[in-house]
Amino acid sequence: MIALGSDQAGYGLKQDIIKYLEEKGYEYKDYGSYSSDPVDYPVYGHKVAHAIVDGECDRGILICGTGIGISIAANKVKGIRAAVCGDCFSAEATRLHNDANVLALGARVVGAGLAVKIVETFLNTEFSGVERHARRVEMIEQDCY
Repeated sequence: MIALGSDQAGYGLKQDIIKYLEEKGYEYKDYGSYSSDPVDYPVYGHKVAHAIVDGECDRGILICGTGIGISIAANKVKGIRAAVCGDCFSAEATRLHNDANVLALGARVVGAGLAVKIVETFLNTEFSGVERHARRVEMIEQDCY
């Protein structure tokens, strides 16, 4: 299950991503926002992050104007590794190397076509499990370096 969240700036792009997820048969839960009315992005970053750490969802996709603010909010939740990606290479690398569990996108940065390709890459790339990457993810999770 994929958790989705956005602020008003990301609402439209989230609708494009929902269409893609439905076409591909992915299960998802939309944690808001549900319109283009102004809201506070940390609320939705936290909702998606908690859905993942609480086991309701496996991965998340967050969208705001840049992807930055909402990813910072999500990363405040222990166990979340949210990465802002504006290209497919970064989406692949963050899954392979960082085992990122949340993808953050900037609706004012990437268009719908590229965003869907980034989402597809993120969802179809598994963590490599290579020892050095696993060690580094563990260091991040334990806050010990």
